[in-house]
Amino acid sequence: MRNGLIDTGRKPAEDEAETDAGTEPTPEELVVLSRMERVAFRIAQRMNRGRTKVFWTWCQKTIGASWIHLATYNLLRIHGLENLETVPHTRPLLLVANHRSFYDMYVVSTVLFRHTRWPKRLFFPVRARFFYDSPLGLAVNFLMGWWSMYPPFFAGVDKRADKRIFDKYTMRLLAELCRQGAGHVVGFHPEGKRNLGPDPYELLRPQPGIGKLIKDIAPPVIPVFIAGLGNNLRRQVLGNWTGGELIRIHFGPPLDFSEFLSKRDHMRTYKEIAEFVMSKIAELGEQDRSLYAPLAQGGERVVTDTLETTPAVATTPVYHKGAASERRTH
Repeated sequence: MRNGLIDTGRKPAEDEAETDAGTEPTPEELVVLSRMERVAFRIAQRMNRGRTKVFWTWCQKTIGASWIHLATYNLLRIHGLENLETVPHTRPLLLVANHRSFYDMYVVSTVLFRHTRWPKRLFFPVRARFFYDSPLGLAVNFLMGWWSMYPPFFAGVDKRADKRIFDKYTMRLLAELCRQGAGHVVGFHPEGKRNLGPDPYELLRPQPGIGKLIKDIAPPVIPVFIAGLGNNLRRQVLGNWTGGELIRIHFGPPLDFSEFLSKRDHMRTYKEIAEFVMSKIAELGEQDRSLYAPLAQGGERVVTDTLETTPAVATTPVYHKGAASERRTH
């Protein structure tokens, strides 16, 4: 073993390059994309392979994580970090989180880089709209995500239903990223879109894709609940010094899917797994509510450290019924 990675006799970059070998999109999958989308995809694909991915991960760890820390350190509260140390780091790790802000996974990535020591490479599946259909989106993926907003889902980008054809490739690639690659961390939003409702504890119903991914690969899975992040970058950064809302990140214990893995491959099974995942995210949300809701009501709570441990609270997800959300992407 070398630096927490399995010693295969090759360098990590070579293992990385082999991870998605054989998972190229077919001509039929590529043809449904526009020229801009194909160019953006090919660039991001190249940036997430081999030694190139190693370099951008270094940039993400040293540059990206530093400026995000500077923009959030006064507000950031982290709970359950010890749960990340209970999973084997010789296998890929799947993080499943609620989704309320553009910046959810950027902040999570900073926490991972600054507060854990095992080698890691991050992949955050993302809706292709903006990130892959315009030069500006491509630039944002580079400047803010260091190309980690990958792979893309194209369904829902426009009115063309055939874009879902490409998403079959995206699911194959995600399966491969979750199957092999020591240090791979895949951050996934089961809701499939941002929840823009007013109540952070109401969740959107999960999409079955996360259930199929877990059923097929059975990777280690850690639930994450995120609250306090907005979607206005300027306001979010200024709030770090002017008294913005606290940013709370809760990491739960690894999930046990043994009762589902023996069931047959069926859409019903995928939905059951997805609902189970959301119930665990909701439990973390209830922990957050018990800790921080009194603050919103004018109460007081003494926080002695930004790293805290809180007990699990069993709960059932409360799903948002309004229309204040983005269109489904996968």
